Amino acid sequence: MSGSPAQPKRILVLYYSFSSQTKNLVQSLLDGMAEYEAEVVCERLVPTIPQHFPIGTIPKTFKKMIVTLFRQRIPIEPLPERCFEPYDLIILAGPTWSYNPSGPVLSLLDRDGQRLFAQQTVLPVISCRGFWRMHWWGIKSLLKNLGARVPNGIIFTHTSKEPWRTIGVFLKLAGETPERMSWMQDHYPKYGHTRQQIDEARRFGEMIGRAVTQDDELERLVFNTSLAIYEE
Repeated sequence: MSGSPAQPKRILVLYYSFSSQTKNLVQSLLDGMAEYEAEVVCERLVPTIPQHFPIGTIPKTFKKMIVTLFRQRIPIEPLPERCFEPYDLIILAGPTWSYNPSGPVLSLLDRDGQRLFAQQTVLPVISCRGFWRMHWWGIKSLLKNLGARVPNGIIFTHTSKEPWRTIGVFLKLAGETPERMSWMQDHYPKYGHTRQQIDEARRFGEMIGRAVTQDDELERLVFNTSLAIYEE
């Protein structure tokens, strides 16, 4: 008698996106993983109080920067029960807020972290302006304290140079269009990630799908490329 067919590998993708930058990266990762026969479940974290982008004014933007610097939590809606089923890999994606993981991601870790991540393999994905190191170290530490294994990570930064990158993001959050301002255009042509970075995320998705379905080590995947992890 032949044995029963092997069960497909399972991947859970949890993400929060404020300005659609993380959403775009996650969609490309999903497109890449779809090349392989893995069951992928994707859930977006939904704040109980809607978070509006852009924030709209300079004073409100300053206030947001200050409270997020101190890791303000933003409560989120309950996750579906299917998120708490066994998975071969969990991808946790979100933006950097004032050097830290975003408020919805922090709330997820506080409320569901032990149940979700204990004894699980977790791959963080970070979308950020440029100052990613504190976020990366922080999310790794929080996940490991919950009992997760963190073998690798993916980090995409905005590609404009400083100080224009910081100025441009601040103006964008405040409701302005810095890419159309005459004094900014040459230094800040676009908010967020480039088309090339989105394409790179798809390639990373293919790498992840292949590694999970073939039981390869995620530690060996190279996510530090010319399009990811821009050094300061």
